[in-house]
Amino acid sequence: MSDHLTRDESVSRIAKIIADIKFALLTTASPAGALHARPMTTQQTEFDGDLWFIGNKNSGTVADIRQNPQVNASYADTGKGTYVSVSGRAELVEDRAKLETLWSDFYKAYFDGGIDDPAVQLIRIDSQEAEFWESNGKVRSLFQMARAAVTGKTATDMGTNETVKL
Repeated sequence: MSDHLTRDESVSRIAKIIADIKFALLTTASPAGALHARPMTTQQTEFDGDLWFIGNKNSGTVADIRQNPQVNASYADTGKGTYVSVSGRAELVEDRAKLETLWSDFYKAYFDGGIDDPAVQLIRIDSQEAEFWESNGKVRSLFQMARAAVTGKTATDMGTNETVKL
């Protein structure tokens, strides 16, 4: 755990960062060990250490999770200079009440049968570790990098980087 923030503070900070990021890259490992990162829609639910996604039972993502549940979800908001990497174990969940909570009309584009489509698959990530980066603002970070390039000295005060065990 970070020396700077408590677990609860880190979870709160991560929740704040990912709340406004529409898509995550969910990385899975194929049975042969190849890593695959696929865009997944961030669910509008409070991050408490679990991440939720809606996938397709017939997709490569779900097939990979069946073979190896260890995954990583990555988030980036380059405009704000914030980044999050969450590692954990994925679980394929059948829970109609949770699906109804997470479902939106957005998914009709992917599932002909809507919420009742038999291919709809809930994916829950039990987060085990997360790391996040926050810059102190794009202009300030660029200034720090430029100053380092000119002076040959390492940039200082480039923002926050924390790792937390969940």
